[in-house]
Amino acid sequence: MTAIDMNHFTVLSSDLEKSKAFYINILGLKEGYRPPLASPGAWLYVGDRAILHIMAGRSMPINPAGVIDHMAFTASNLQATIDTLKQYNIDYELQRLKGLEIWQLFCHDPDGAKVELDFPAHESEPRQ
Repeated sequence: MTAIDMNHFTVLSSDLEKSKAFYINILGLKEGYRPPLASPGAWLYVGDRAILHIMAGRSMPINPAGVIDHMAFTASNLQATIDTLKQYNIDYELQRLKGLEIWQLFCHDPDGAKVELDFPAHESEPRQ
């Protein structure tokens, strides 16, 4: 067996609506079909791919970060993203990755999951 693609990430949520709002309003994901599962949750899509599953209705683990440090998304429109983060009072860190010169923006979802957004090198330096 050889892995050929990343299928999805799953995040646990203490507040489903708050988590959906973050990933939909900040990252621009779209809520889509989710099979009728026993616990509440949501599947969020990019195009026709469900890339993020949110699971709710269960207690949060003692160490919610676990062993995965962060999830990363390819993104576009750095300035608009920063403006949106500011609108929602979400702290972020921005850096340029030396060698590739892409912009890397890091923030956290409502339950503390670390999210990386990677923007193309050709995007202008944003006003912050």
